[in-house]
Amino acid sequence: MIKSMTGFGRAEVVTNERRITVELKSVNHRYLDMSIKMPKKLSFFEGAIRNLMKTYMQRGKVDVFITYEDYTLNRAALKYNRELAKEYLGYLREMEEEFGLENDIRVSTLSRYPEVFTMEEQSIDEDELWGCLEGPLREACEKFVETRTREGENLKNDLLDKLDGLDSKVQQIEARAPEIINAYREKLEQKVHELLEDSQIDDSRIAAEVVLFSDKICNDEETVRLRSHIREMRKNLQESEGIGRKLDFMAQEMNREANTILSKANDLETSNIAIDLKTEIEKIREQIQNIE
Repeated sequence: MIKSMTGFGRAEVVTNERRITVELKSVNHRYLDMSIKMPKKLSFFEGAIRNLMKTYMQRGKVDVFITYEDYTLNRAALKYNRELAKEYLGYLREMEEEFGLENDIRVSTLSRYPEVFTMEEQSIDEDELWGCLEGPLREACEKFVETRTREGENLKNDLLDKLDGLDSKVQQIEARAPEIINAYREKLEQKVHELLEDSQIDDSRIAAEVVLFSDKICNDEETVRLRSHIREMRKNLQESEGIGRKLDFMAQEMNREANTILSKANDLETSNIAIDLKTEIEKIREQIQNIE
């Protein structure tokens, strides 16, 4: 089933220790371009996050937002730097002797000196943290794919309708071709009659002129290729996914055939149909830009 490149997914997990929220949103892009915004504490998971997400998507500009709240109070511990306190005290005693000053240092004073007491964050259990993050990340990705799939189904139905319209216009062009040739033959015979009046008309010469004209305006090859592209696109829409680039190439080929038909057209009605054909193909190409 085809998927749109526009999608959204959100998931959250809340425990006694932490809260993790994952949000994904995407728009069209030629390739897969992921932008991940998350707390520094989770940055060492970036590679794992990207690898996991690649299993759910192939194209699109995807913005990923991850928030993390830690509810625990035991992630930091107070550390006493005994050796540094000794150095401070030693230098203070040297100053007392050297300058003859009163040593009024108290414990409360010494404890405020830089780095005597520090708060150190305890190491995080990476496996435990990844276990908490992976769940909401997968859930957000699954919801993200669901929205892409629903939108993809709408795109598929719209494209199938447009392909039906193309098929109808190709039929009109094919039906119009013999009418153009007959009209040209009648016009040619009338003109020859006017020029030669009662003289005998060379039917073989007229037939040869008609054949030359029909060869000049013949668009059988173009209409056959157009029908082939239409059938192939229908088939891909029904059976495949990850085909956005392939469909875009097929739409370009359709447009090339329509251009050729328009350049060969020697009839106002055929020209108008070919212009409508090009317009519909352009609408199809615009829709294809939304397909993954």
